[in-house]
Amino acid sequence: MGEWVGRGRKARRCYGFDEIALVPGGVTINPKETDTSWELAGKRYKVPILAAAMDGVVDVNFAVAMSKLGGIAVLNLNGVQTRYNDPGEVLEKISHANPEEATKLVQSLYLRPVQEKLIAKRIKEIKAKKGVAVVSAIPQDAEKFGKIAQNSGADIFVIQSTVISVKHISSEYKVVDLAKFIKSMKIPVILGNCVTYSVALELMEAGPSAILVGIGPGAACTTRGVLGIGVPQVTATSDVAAARDFYYKKTTKYIPIITDGGMDSGGDICKAFACGADAVMVGSAFARAKEAPGKGYHWGMATPHANLPRGTRIHVGTTGTLEEILLGPAKLDDGSQNLVGALMTSMGNLGARNIREMQLTDIIIAPSIKTEGKIMQRVQRVGMGK
Repeated sequence: MGEWVGRGRKARRCYGFDEIALVPGGVTINPKETDTSWELAGKRYKVPILAAAMDGVVDVNFAVAMSKLGGIAVLNLNGVQTRYNDPGEVLEKISHANPEEATKLVQSLYLRPVQEKLIAKRIKEIKAKKGVAVVSAIPQDAEKFGKIAQNSGADIFVIQSTVISVKHISSEYKVVDLAKFIKSMKIPVILGNCVTYSVALELMEAGPSAILVGIGPGAACTTRGVLGIGVPQVTATSDVAAARDFYYKKTTKYIPIITDGGMDSGGDICKAFACGADAVMVGSAFARAKEAPGKGYHWGMATPHANLPRGTRIHVGTTGTLEEILLGPAKLDDGSQNLVGALMTSMGNLGARNIREMQLTDIIIAPSIKTEGKIMQRVQRVGMGK
């Protein structure tokens, strides 16, 4: 499988969301009678959408608001929330910085070390307000932050890096044993990110409660541009879903996969589920919420990297409340609001009663679908004599 790209060198053709479409089913269902819930570590969540662990998206109040709407928001333990007593001042500086200064400013602000007392404080603040406390850290900090998070009442711990593997090699620092770490934790652990069948299988063997899928696809991340690394999300999700299903047949343990990044509309989210996702994680969509701490700005987790920033601060604006973006009613027609409503409507037209049935939807390659709007514009111009 693959195409020749040079003498003796083959490359596999992969696909992104803009290149596919979903085929309507032979049966249609009332969207209100579809079930969008999903299960993670024995607990059922009404909304299969997570807010990404990005400082412009999630703070304590956002996490609480997301929880009350039936979803999950992930707080970044390597971000400004755990480096500053008053992160609001820092976020204000970032949002007002000139475009030329933004990356340097972000880098300088993230030089302050993480304060362990603030990890406990933020988690306790979320729990005190009856929110679901889900927190994220890079692998190097997992053992230290994981215990603090667990003892502070966190519900779920996420180990997340640009690329994760169980075979990480380093002579400079201690490498975390993922399987051993997960066994030592009394709360569920999610691992990410990966994009291939083989790595996903190895990660599942370590015993996580879920796997994150996606390297370099997000709007605020430039990993593919800077490092040349990444797999388009349609192919990545499909490959990891195949690994999940194989692992389930082998062990009877079902480990959900979460497509992380690269979705900027309800249509993309629907396609992710059709490709095999159990849930999705999005950043830019929620960065547009009035409740988002970034005040209309969004930047990736690798943006503040001291030596090789991979990302940029982008202006996404503020388009509505979190509830409007997640559950509607939509006030815009660009697919950026009422994400759950879009999913339910899509499921109804596809004849899928639940997420598992959504994963069985027929997919077609339709790379020209984006031109249809242009065709309609030409028809209208002709009709007006232009």
